[in-house]
Amino acid sequence: MLWATAGVVTLGFLIVLEVVARRCTGQPGPLTEQAREVIFPPKPGPLYGGMALMMVVLTWRQRFIAAGAAIGIDLVFVLVRWAVGAKVPEGHYFGNGALWVMLGCAVIAVTRRTGRERALLLKGVGLGLLLVAGRKTGDTWLLITAKTRPMVLDPYLATADHALGNPSWLVGRLLRATGPVGTHLVHVVYAQLAVAAVVVALYQLRRVAAERRFPRHHLVRTFLVIGLLGPAVYMVFPVVGPVFAYGPGASGTGGVQWAVANLWPHTPPPVHVPHPVPYDAITPRNCMPSLHTAWATAIFIHTRKGPRLLRYAGTFWLIATLTATLGFGYHYGVDLVAGVVFSLTIETALRSFDRGWDRPGIRLVAYGTTVFAALLAAYRFLPKEMATHPWVFGPLLLLAMASVVYGYVRTTGRWEPAAAPARQPEPRPELVGQP
Repeated sequence: MLWATAGVVTLGFLIVLEVVARRCTGQPGPLTEQAREVIFPPKPGPLYGGMALMMVVLTWRQRFIAAGAAIGIDLVFVLVRWAVGAKVPEGHYFGNGALWVMLGCAVIAVTRRTGRERALLLKGVGLGLLLVAGRKTGDTWLLITAKTRPMVLDPYLATADHALGNPSWLVGRLLRATGPVGTHLVHVVYAQLAVAAVVVALYQLRRVAAERRFPRHHLVRTFLVIGLLGPAVYMVFPVVGPVFAYGPGASGTGGVQWAVANLWPHTPPPVHVPHPVPYDAITPRNCMPSLHTAWATAIFIHTRKGPRLLRYAGTFWLIATLTATLGFGYHYGVDLVAGVVFSLTIETALRSFDRGWDRPGIRLVAYGTTVFAALLAAYRFLPKEMATHPWVFGPLLLLAMASVVYGYVRTTGRWEPAAAPARQPEPRPELVGQP
């Protein structure tokens, strides 16, 4: 019943988003975009990642069959498009096969499976399709923010960021100093965050096929909830980022005519009383909070119980993602602080829901929500005070974030089962008293 309810709610949300997208932007929404990819060239995205997640419920023989079928279907589509001379955008070559296999598994689950086997296969298909739909939903949300929020609040965050020492300007200069090698490495990490999440999720779900059930909590759930709730904050606090509002834009030239000033990354903006500024109807308002930071934080958390290599990879991905978000001018430092608090609050809420709500869980979720709301309020109503008193507000921002981190570590540590001491063998009665 829980999975059925979640499916109905998700479908209803996608239908509503489809209607809103068509009315606000004149463009199709996530359902139409996904349906098109059954036949038309798919956009680069997590179609094969979604199929990989679905295959955790299959046996190894079934996995090889599914992978072979997906690759075969993709080759047929490629040959047909080549034969008819269809124009295919760069990078939009493969993915139809993965979508066909997931839909085929759903049909098999309904027509050829019963009981727990049907439920397990449908859960696997739903997990894979949710990952794909999450990408489509995110794209639609970003387009809605650009079309419906003509004014952006970047001057508020740029002013408040003085309390942290303007880290985007500092890291931007440092990243440029590393040359093309460092820049390319960090960009790959930033762009392939979803791939890292799929790898961690596959490790967490590796025993599903053998145990015939999913674990109570895993990374995919946190990823999806972060992606669902984050864009709602974008609508309340629309921000485009330093490289767009104070620089040439991500393409190098496109954003100059809309920028407040061409300052990033060499000259921090002056301290002044901020006000909303207009921006184009194309650039997403997707800075507050930094969801890349929230997702990287979730990856870091979910790798803590993995093998050493996975733990190192989770740490590296978090550091590299933070470097990219600042160094490429996509986010202000205050975005990252809010992103960490946002991620930990959602992770606590999901874990509390799984194990049953108790007082520590409720208290931490309420505290994290309060801190997040207080951060948004401070960025909006106290930015000049934050900039003029950086030695007061800078440590306060970091202390607020650290308090949520400490609360999460302490609360989840209490939830972990305590290790029982090793039982000492009792002496044999016939040996008692013997030298």
